[in-house]
Order: sequence, then C-alpha cells, then structure tokens
Amino acid sequence: MASIKDVAAEAGVSVATVSRVLNDHPSVSADARARVLTAVEALGYRPNAVARSLRTDQTRTLGLVISDVVNPYFTTLARSVEEEARSLGYSVIIGNADEHPELQDHHVRTLLDRRIDGLLVSPTDGGSPLMLDTARGGTPMVFVDRWIPGVDVPVVRADGRRAVRDLVSHLHGLGHRRLAIIAGPAATTTGSERVEAFREALAEYGLPLPDAYTGQGDFQAESGRRVTDAFLDLPEPPEVVFAADNLMALGALDALRARGMRVPQDIALAAFDDIPWFVHTDPPVTAVAQPTGELGRAAVRALVDMIEGRPPQSVTLAAHLVVRRSCGEPAPPPTPAAASSEERPAQPRVQPPVTNRSQP
Repeated sequence: MASIKDVAAEAGVSVATVSRVLNDHPSVSADARARVLTAVEALGYRPNAVARSLRTDQTRTLGLVISDVVNPYFTTLARSVEEEARSLGYSVIIGNADEHPELQDHHVRTLLDRRIDGLLVSPTDGGSPLMLDTARGGTPMVFVDRWIPGVDVPVVRADGRRAVRDLVSHLHGLGHRRLAIIAGPAATTTGSERVEAFREALAEYGLPLPDAYTGQGDFQAESGRRVTDAFLDLPEPPEVVFAADNLMALGALDALRARGMRVPQDIALAAFDDIPWFVHTDPPVTAVAQPTGELGRAAVRALVDMIEGRPPQSVTLAAHLVVRRSCGEPAPPPTPAAASSEERPAQPRVQPPVTNRSQP
C-alpha cells in the first residue's frame, strides 16, 4: 500500500506539501496540487482515517444505537440514517440494544471510545445516567423516536396522538365499543404516550379503558401473544385489540390464530407502526404509520448541524392512520374483470385493404 512518502516522491514535492494538498490548504500552487493529485491517483493512495482524526479531531463517523434491530421499524430507520449520513460525508456504526438498558449503555460507551463525532440514540428507557452524562460532556447527541425527559438534546420523533384519535374514531364508527390495548414499556416515552393517547381518545367517545383491557407488553412479539391470550380468557373479551407496536401485533395475530379465531369476524386487530408485512397478512392490518425514513434523515441533519457548529432543531412529524380490513372495514369493490370471450360482443374483423398489384 502506498504511503504519503511515496506520493511525495512520485510528485517531486515534500511530504508537507502532500499533506497540505490532502487537507485542501490554500497555500499550495496549482502546479504542485495537480502533480500531487496525479500521484495519488496513480499510486492508489488512501489517507489513513485514524491518523487524520488525530490531527483534525474528527472521524467523520456517527454512532447509532437503536432499540431493536429485529423490529422492521428500526431497520428502516437505520437504513435512512445510513443513507443520509453517507450523502453528507459521514459513516455510521450501529449498535443494537435489543430493548435492554445495560446493552444500550455498553454500545454508547463503545462508540464514544471509537471517537465518533456524534451520537443518535433511541433510548430503551428513561433511567440511564449515562445519557445525561454524555449530553453534559459535550458529545453532540440527538434522540430519535424516543427521548429521555430532562436530558437537554434535540429530539426527532413522530407525534401519534392525532393518528390514535383517528383510529379510535374509525373503530367507533365501525360499531366497536370494547377496545383493549397491548401497551409498550411504561419506562419508554413511546410506550407511555401511546397508552395515554388511546385512553384520551376513548374518553372523547365516553368509552372506558378498564385495567383488564390494558396489557403490559415490551415491544416484543412474545408479549403480544401473552397479553392477547389474557384478553381472550376474560369473561367478556374485547372486540378490538390495539397493539402499540408492530411486533406485538404479530404476536397477537399468532395468539388469535392458535385459537382458531378469525380476524376480523371474531375479533378486530389494529397496530401502531405500520410495516410492509401488514399488507400481506390475511386480512391486511389497519395501522398507524410513522414517517420512518424522514425521521432518520431529519435526525442525521440535526446531528450534523450540531457537529458542524450550526444550531440544531428538534423535529416533530405527524403519524397517520392507514385503513385496511382487520377491523371489520368493508372490502373494497372488486376490480372489474375482463369479460370472457363468451360475454364480449363479437367484434367485426377488419380486413386489410385489397391492393391491385397490377396497377402502377
């Protein structure tokens, strides 16, 4: 592998001149700059990123700690973060907390040791002293999707309250009155916020949310199965199960099918966090969709603003309801099928014109 000394020898300049060219210093003559760049290309020289970071105090690297890489929502979020970061000249190192606070903190410490320029975190809970210490320590940091109250960093998130209210209105209009929720962890802002929004929306229609209709999940599929089984064992089971994230909804669907129950004929199902799979289930699942890709891109832009000395902005985007057929919605009208040959009226055959080849 070529070294900076090899480039200097090839270009006929000093090592210091090569360094100035690579760092875009204005004091280098046009001729020397051209010779250095030609030598770099000819030798295939690549600057040492670690050495450069020691000189510039930047690695052009961002850290991302997500709550659960298995969750399609966070997979999509991570992809949009990586794409936006790359477009701005940054790389991304990802850590998966798997919904465990201690694993989250492990990844944060590791990323800080790697000299990242900034940190994006979707916190697993609100009780990590490390988050507060990191923010106070001056590391540029942005919370995405979830946040920790009292930690003064920008937050990029979706507001689902209006969409949850739209969902309850939709369910009420379909005639449902006994609505239950599989809640996420109360220690997360998204877990507590979605339950609160659901309860407030029910109250607008004079509907209660009994304790028996509030099941505690953990944003994992198994908790969706467990809570749904508990709902079904009640003397009066709910008419609708609303899962506060997509994996818990899939777990609920598993529990219903294990009992031979049909959706929506026997019980309705709705979810928070729309995912591509929901259009392929039978029936397709009605869900609250978040603008996941834009959340990831906005979070990167806010973090890069902090890193590069511009004032960052918190961003709140709106979630929206996607109505499908898992809550008893009427099926869409069938697409008109092409009529069979027996049904179609006979069409006159068009004969080609007769040409008299004997004519000139």
